[in-house]
Amino acid sequence: MPFDPQRGRTPVPPMPPRPAPTPPSAGGPGLPGAGRNYAKTAVLMAGLVGLLMLGGAAVGGPRGVLLFGLLGLVFNFASYWFSDKLALMVHGARPVTREELPEVYASVERLTRKAGLPMPRVFVIPSMSPNAFATGRNPEHAAVAVTEGIVRLLTPRQLEGVLAHELAHVQNRDILIATMAAMVAGLISTIGYVIRWGAILGGQRGDREDGPSGLELIGWAILAPIIAFLLQMAVSRSREYGADATGAAMMGDPEPLAQALLALERGNQAVPYEHAGPATAHLFIVNPLSGGAAKLMSLFSTHPPIEERVERLRALRGGGVRG
Repeated sequence: MPFDPQRGRTPVPPMPPRPAPTPPSAGGPGLPGAGRNYAKTAVLMAGLVGLLMLGGAAVGGPRGVLLFGLLGLVFNFASYWFSDKLALMVHGARPVTREELPEVYASVERLTRKAGLPMPRVFVIPSMSPNAFATGRNPEHAAVAVTEGIVRLLTPRQLEGVLAHELAHVQNRDILIATMAAMVAGLISTIGYVIRWGAILGGQRGDREDGPSGLELIGWAILAPIIAFLLQMAVSRSREYGADATGAAMMGDPEPLAQALLALERGNQAVPYEHAGPATAHLFIVNPLSGGAAKLMSLFSTHPPIEERVERLRALRGGGVRG
């Protein structure tokens, strides 16, 4: 049965054709954190190559260093150009038209006009767990994805607050580092598991004199997922606070986003996200992990506590947030 976001909701009249957008300020030097996030991306890329070369040395000596180093270079190239498509594919997101999600399109158009951003692609994730994320290497190649659950749970004003938060990530230029961190963490974790099983199976056949010991392999395999987790922490909590503040300014009122965050926290507890994983959890507006994984991630999470985010948002009212 096709997704009907208006089921049980007041119909929204179709928006008039979008006028020519205000020329975007993309790439301008005054954008907060833009240069810093591009520098983080370069460090992340270099760190991936170095880490893979260390793993290659543990697995295959000098030839392993060369092989894994080349793998890192290829992955860096692919993740820069295709990480947004991979992130969307992992979560089963599909593009939607204005006719399918008129409310979302109307909100995104209002907000992008106000912020001077290009219109991003809009996707829907087939899940009743309420959540959303933005991805893409720059504003010209950005995408916003919302779950079916968030469209049905939130009021139009609250949903616009969430979309403002996601577009703030686009404006602040931090979606590239977030998306690449997800891909890097996933690759490192996968390699760790491959090496671990290789060490176990290789140990059953006996160690080679010219190869690494099973202990070395298992040691690297255990460290790899830990390093991947630490890479997630390179995506600072400050990016969420910054996107909250920028989104509130886009809206001209922080209260809709504050209310949305509280509703999303309750909604995710009631309906956990079925495709949640640590590698991409930091992309979402609220942590999609549940149970033990959520408790562990809360210790080092890129998501600040919801109550703290709401408190900061509501404190902005006293400072006179203006759209």
